[in-house]
Amino acid sequence: MPEPELNAAVIDSTGLRHHEPDLSYRKYRIGIEYEGEHHGEEGQIVRDIARSERYTALGWTEIRISKRHMMDDGKQAVSKVRTALVQAGWRPGR
Repeated sequence: MPEPELNAAVIDSTGLRHHEPDLSYRKYRIGIEYEGEHHGEEGQIVRDIARSERYTALGWTEIRISKRHMMDDGKQAVSKVRTALVQAGWRPGR
């Protein structure tokens, strides 16, 4: 898989900075967010929903990863990201 960017800002066509995904593939408009334990707090849930809505409005795909996706050497996380990349047009070997 291609190398992701770390905490790179998502910027819209007017130059407005929206948020910084934990990992991203700007070319494919994919942002990956790791949801730690604090994401279960009420205020954080509201912020996460707003973030998801911004992803959609900007034409990006948000991939949410949690601790359970990281079990077994992160195979589930890799699978989720790889699927999103392929759906966005990435092909292995490119």
